[in-house]
Amino acid sequence: MQTSEIVLVGGSGKTGGRIIKRLEERGLTVRAASRSSARPFDWEDRSTWRGALEGASSAYVAFQPDLAVAWAAESIEALAKIAVECGLEHIVLLSGRGEEGAQRSEAALKASGINTTILRASWFCQNFSEGAFLEQILSGRLQLPAGEVSEPFIDADDIADAAVAALTHPSHRNKTYELTGPRALTFRQAVAEIAQATGRPIEYEQVSMADFTGGLADAGLPQGLIDLLEELFGQVLDGRNASTMGGVAEILGRPATDFSQYARRTAATGLWSA
Repeated sequence: MQTSEIVLVGGSGKTGGRIIKRLEERGLTVRAASRSSARPFDWEDRSTWRGALEGASSAYVAFQPDLAVAWAAESIEALAKIAVECGLEHIVLLSGRGEEGAQRSEAALKASGINTTILRASWFCQNFSEGAFLEQILSGRLQLPAGEVSEPFIDADDIADAAVAALTHPSHRNKTYELTGPRALTFRQAVAEIAQATGRPIEYEQVSMADFTGGLADAGLPQGLIDLLEELFGQVLDGRNASTMGGVAEILGRPATDFSQYARRTAATGLWSA
């Protein structure tokens, strides 16, 4: 089992905090690397990278804002080079299913020669409770430019468990795992399950891409983020990722968490009742 220091690049995100908690519970030495950490890490300031990586033997990397952006692959390549120079032996990369930019980043990481584990994840369940969709869920109506294409939403807790396994067991090195939930749902079906779990009327409405991006602009979101969301909804939600995969069972030896389990668990916290 790997016991040396582990650094989490993106340790403040949906998966990072979960992974840190799990590693600390095992008594392992782990530290987050983000803009606000003691050793800051900023994807847009490469002068911070070496200091954030030094002293670690392995790293979990969650790229911000998303591997779909044009400069992601070159950044991953540069990060891997510095990681090798700093003596890191292994990088676990959180990747995305069906994203061409993510595939370029995966290839760049593998080409560096460092041991890699690729966790290729579908859309997070937690987007409905910790991310971009929460405010609309609370308002009772989610409006997105997504029709009847299904997505096998993955629970971030499953991703965290998979990352911990990859970081602590050498048998997972130089492997790729496709992490999805066990069942594909449309966004409309997902919202219906949230409504059922909460006992509240919550509706889903499909809107045009123009109305969607216009609403984001009216809400004051930066153009770069709007462009990214437009690319993700336009490129990835075309059916290419509708199939479920067995990566969770393969790496963890148990089934993936179903969306209904996530919805009931989250509803029980009272979050969606606010």
